[in-house]
Amino acid sequence: MASVPSKLYADDVSLLMVLLDTNPFFWSSSSLPFPKFLSHVLTFLNSILLLNQLNQVVVIATGYSSCSYIYDSASAPSHGSDQGRMPALCSNLLQKLEEFVTEDEQLLKEASEEGIPCSLLSGSLSMALCYIQKVFRSGPMHPQPRILCLQGSSDGPDQYVAIMNAIFSAQRSMVPIDSCYMGSHNSAFLQQASYITGGVYLKPQQPDGLLQYLTTVFATDLHSRAFLQLPKSAGVDFRASCFCHKKTIDTGYICSVCLSIFCKHHKKCSTCGSVFGQAQSEVPSSTNRKRKASDT
Repeated sequence: MASVPSKLYADDVSLLMVLLDTNPFFWSSSSLPFPKFLSHVLTFLNSILLLNQLNQVVVIATGYSSCSYIYDSASAPSHGSDQGRMPALCSNLLQKLEEFVTEDEQLLKEASEEGIPCSLLSGSLSMALCYIQKVFRSGPMHPQPRILCLQGSSDGPDQYVAIMNAIFSAQRSMVPIDSCYMGSHNSAFLQQASYITGGVYLKPQQPDGLLQYLTTVFATDLHSRAFLQLPKSAGVDFRASCFCHKKTIDTGYICSVCLSIFCKHHKKCSTCGSVFGQAQSEVPSSTNRKRKASDT
């Protein structure tokens, strides 16, 4: 007889970890203004809390240089009363969000780094998984956790290893990662995250109708998803990005120490400093050596 699993879930109670992209580089050129995007998200979060009084929502802001918790419905004052409704949720979240954006812009000015203007997705995924692990250790009865990435920024190849580690950690913990990508092109990282963890990847065709996409696809709890026909990705891009030119490649070289990926052979790893051996194609074979010896 099979043993009883240690993790006991309530069927329709959810812990929704929302990763909110606040990268100013993306929203300054997006067709959907950030204030309108935020109004859709706030309405969606309020609907999640109204579906079940035991539902919990945690929002993590994902900036260019940092990430931070900006809202937790469990720690909100008088949760379940008038304080837990839309006005209180908006005021608390918007205040924390404004403080975070100001601090992130200050860090951006101090760093002044050049490169792809991507968000710190690896950091926010790690924070979400740490929070979920804390909930797992709180007791046998806890809500079903899932992660929702509301992302618009392009993928950052330098975060590839950290993001893949977070994806495999979520898979091992049976935590699905849902992705709602607002960018112009598909995100290979989020496609892989949703595919590996059993989540849903969606790229809205009409950004103005974001609230409809959120409520019809991502508001459903894990138990109800077995009875629904949710959208599936037509194709998942499993190719990796090289660390040297930030391009997607089919074949390349991998550092055996830090797993950095390069499109060409290098003498030294630019990430961890490990010294590489000679490329296989550059090593003369034994037959060539024998031919050279016989010729001489």
